[in-house]
Amino acid sequence: MRYLPLDRQIFIDNRERFRQLLPSGGLAVFNSNDIYPTSADGTMPFVQHKDIFHLSGVDQEESILVIFPDAYKEEHREVLFLKETNEHIAVWEGEKLTAEKALEVSGISSVFWLQDFERVFNEMMSQAEVVFLNTNEHLRNASPVQTREDRFIEWCKQKYPAHNYDRSAPIMHRIRAVKSDLEIAVMQQAADITTKGYRRVLKAIKPGITEYELEAEFMHEFLSNRSRGFAYTPIIASGYNACVLHYIENKDVCNDGDTILFDVGAEYANYACDVTRVYPVSGKFTDRQKQIYNAVLRVQKASLEMLVPGNNLNDYHVEVGKLMTSELLDLGLIDQTDVKNENPKWPAYKKYFMHGTSHYIGLDTHDVGLWTADMQVGNVFTCEPGIYIPEENLGVRIEDDVVITENGLLNLTAGIPKEVEEIEDFMNS
Repeated sequence: MRYLPLDRQIFIDNRERFRQLLPSGGLAVFNSNDIYPTSADGTMPFVQHKDIFHLSGVDQEESILVIFPDAYKEEHREVLFLKETNEHIAVWEGEKLTAEKALEVSGISSVFWLQDFERVFNEMMSQAEVVFLNTNEHLRNASPVQTREDRFIEWCKQKYPAHNYDRSAPIMHRIRAVKSDLEIAVMQQAADITTKGYRRVLKAIKPGITEYELEAEFMHEFLSNRSRGFAYTPIIASGYNACVLHYIENKDVCNDGDTILFDVGAEYANYACDVTRVYPVSGKFTDRQKQIYNAVLRVQKASLEMLVPGNNLNDYHVEVGKLMTSELLDLGLIDQTDVKNENPKWPAYKKYFMHGTSHYIGLDTHDVGLWTADMQVGNVFTCEPGIYIPEENLGVRIEDDVVITENGLLNLTAGIPKEVEEIEDFMNS
């Protein structure tokens, strides 16, 4: 992998947290992702399933992790099954993990090759009381693709129909939502790389430059700093394009007098950064742009103050809506009649601010986490209010990644210029 080796204690600690929530007699299985085909003999770049990575640090295809704390044999209590490397694979693809290297990466000493899986797994299953299968229960999951995990679940239930089955997802959502200090340090690396990208791009912005040229500036900086690239498809939206929430074409010219909305973040070692900034093409905001920008910035600052232990994400979003309603009233974009007659399920402010304000972030950009649980120390959230006015060709969103700590918020992306004066001074220096 391109990134520097991570501290294996991350994965040792994560497995211990998982074991603590696994009931007596529970056995849990986690599979790697497939390498997905494109056409002919082409494939997509491999991206590891984040659950097996979270628990093992293994970042290669055709891998299986089994956690079975009550196994009779100690060597069966946590086991990695890996694709056996050989000279042919080493020449054509690059060497895969050896047992020794897998121990260095994961802290797991019991490693078998995949060809031994059914034999060893059968012995483990003879002792298991409940089998925990890893289903994708992200609230936004809508994938029609059958994954390697899906195929394993079908196989397992057919081969062992008399076993009791349960879901690992509720446990994974709970433990992945709370990051350790070691994980936060890796997320800070992703944020630092993202910060370098933004500061590079700020110096490149000028009338006549294209959105895709600015995308290339980000990619250059990210790759130069051991990132695989973008944590998600980047949005570089000038003028009216910023009013299209998921604009990803990045194809237009940036015109003098317009602003550019950047929703861009780097990944590092599979951890994501997610940042949005809005900058003036000319290097200076117009009075109207500044008025809208500062309204969004005030909402963001007030929203950040509500990301505290004990608060609830659902209640938090209601309060942010109230903040935005007040700003939109002051801007004259809505009036009291709009508020009085609003549909509670789609309040008046939604006309100009139609998305949520915060989501979990971590190994996934929209990370797993319990929306029914109160916020707690170790949660990492985005904070991203916005105002979109298509008739003015103006969209403003401001987003940072923040960690809830014992001593308040740690803003991982604080180094990216955000205040109007700071932006203009940096662009014109």
